[in-house]
Amino acid sequence: MKQQSTSFVSFQAEIAAELERVLEWWITHSPDSTNGGFWGSIAQDNTRSEDAPKGIIQHSRILWTFSAAARAGHRVDTLTALAKQAFDYLRIHFWDQEFGGLYWMLDAKGIIIEDKKQIYAQAFGIYAFSEYFQLTGDQASFDLALALYQSIEKHSYDKAQGGYFEAFNRDWSPREDLRLSDLDANEAKTMNTHLHILEAYTNLYRVYPGLDLEAALAQLIQCFLQRFLDAERSRLHLFFDEHWQLKSTEISFGHDIEASWLLVEAAEVLSDESLLRTVHQVANDLAQHTLEYGLDPDGGLLYEADLEGLRNTDKHWWPQAEAMVGFLHAYQRTQQVVYSEAMYRIWQFTKRCILDLAQGEWRWRVNRAGEAIYTDQKAGPWKAPYHNVRALLLLLASNSSK
Repeated sequence: MKQQSTSFVSFQAEIAAELERVLEWWITHSPDSTNGGFWGSIAQDNTRSEDAPKGIIQHSRILWTFSAAARAGHRVDTLTALAKQAFDYLRIHFWDQEFGGLYWMLDAKGIIIEDKKQIYAQAFGIYAFSEYFQLTGDQASFDLALALYQSIEKHSYDKAQGGYFEAFNRDWSPREDLRLSDLDANEAKTMNTHLHILEAYTNLYRVYPGLDLEAALAQLIQCFLQRFLDAERSRLHLFFDEHWQLKSTEISFGHDIEASWLLVEAAEVLSDESLLRTVHQVANDLAQHTLEYGLDPDGGLLYEADLEGLRNTDKHWWPQAEAMVGFLHAYQRTQQVVYSEAMYRIWQFTKRCILDLAQGEWRWRVNRAGEAIYTDQKAGPWKAPYHNVRALLLLLASNSSK
């Protein structure tokens, strides 16, 4: 193995310091000592809204983050205790004891206000519960992860045409409004949900290498290769109807680069060398397309485009995090310096524009000029430490010449 460069060692030192800074913010500001769980909304100036609802995405991502960071040896006692707080809150308040699965939204005191079963959210439950099980060995956490996997396969998997349907009512009956958020199209099958099922099944496979899960994970990879991948343009399609008719032309640079490394991770746990070679080429193509069309001259990753050009030129926190990981992986696979240079450029942009050095944590987004947008939350239903802490953990654990 090649010796790591001085620049990468210096980079990792900065990453280590930033990881500690971000973890400290979440340890200090996020736990809700009044109602349990974690505060549902914290503004850019760290002001919390004590009556804000609590979302399953935020809480499951917090559980995954604290568990993963503790497993990596960071603030082990503190983060393990907070992970248990997150696990207990999910198990007691978000888990549907009658029909199984996780509710979408609770009020500040833990009362159900939206009971739909969004498959994206069930996937994050698997991701979080399987990570907490790896940290603690708590059988209850494994059982919940496995129950969610079985519910997804029973209710969401399309046995006729493949892939997974988006959302259901509390009792798993069909629902008309399938949207993950107000920004999404109301379509039956989406790349984003499939990506996070892939991520969740990969993590579950580490503790449950059953033949059924192995087959499901392999089918998910093929779904990306055969359905979501636009091989001609080396990017991913986002929205389809139930019959796999394409319903969008949007390009999400953050999702493309995130998918590039998550697909490789999934193929690696399956230990299928032929599949891995195919996925490596797809990942390289996705990274190259993202580099060519998504990376701004200032080093920030742009948000969204379509076939006509750029649609949204804001630079959000999470694509910067995913791009650093994706481009490092691309460099490790290809040894093309252009990818490691892109990683460093994104980090310099992130330090300059995304990190909130005065108030802590990362800003949600800045505009194309790098100017902060202060109306967004620092923490909330869609803002949790999962993207940035995961990136920092992976960058810190990596060897530049792996």
